[in-house]
Amino acid sequence: MVTGGASGIGAAVVTELGSRGWAVASLDLQPAAAADHSVQVDVTDAAAMAAAVGEVEDRLGPVAAAVNVAGYYEMLPVSDITSDQWRRMLAVHLGGTANLARATLPSMLREGDGSFVAIASELAVGGGAEDAHYAAAKGAILGLVRSLAAEVAPRGVRVNAVAPGPTDTPLIGPDSPWRAPAYLATLPLRRLVTPEEVALCVAFLVDEGTFCVGEVLNVNAGAVI
Repeated sequence: MVTGGASGIGAAVVTELGSRGWAVASLDLQPAAAADHSVQVDVTDAAAMAAAVGEVEDRLGPVAAAVNVAGYYEMLPVSDITSDQWRRMLAVHLGGTANLARATLPSMLREGDGSFVAIASELAVGGGAEDAHYAAAKGAILGLVRSLAAEVAPRGVRVNAVAPGPTDTPLIGPDSPWRAPAYLATLPLRRLVTPEEVALCVAFLVDEGTFCVGEVLNVNAGAVI
């Protein structure tokens, strides 16, 4: 199950896991063409998320892996961030992750097996100017991931995170400072990471990283070393 599976990193995760033989469901505000089953739902609505997960389980069976990707990005000076913008950023990123976890972890715990992966951000680790509400929300995801990992790992369920740097998706506009040659020159790889590269890290944690618990894979072209 992948939230935000209709575009960007989420769509790449849907495609990558599908190529590995997984039956993949997408939970997104928009339909996801590549998913085996797509439910249009707002990740901030806990009741709707629980119902969506129930619908998916009726159609595809118990959820063995859940990946929270749904999110958005905006840059603002901290003094310009309104109360509504703070609440919305936290509701989508932290709330969406928590809602997916609450809806999917119980069935994994009953099975004694499963993998939960949350998409955080390089900014959760290093921070960034004019990124306060985004970095705070993504940083909160890391705290949630580590706490959930400690709680459920003894019962066979793994919880981890992937923290991408700026990724080559439409969320980063053509005039974004993250695309500026001066910024790219600071990266050891001299380029942005791609959604497909982030998806490979997610797939590793889902399929192969059975020894990973509470880990954060930093996929950022060397921005944070």
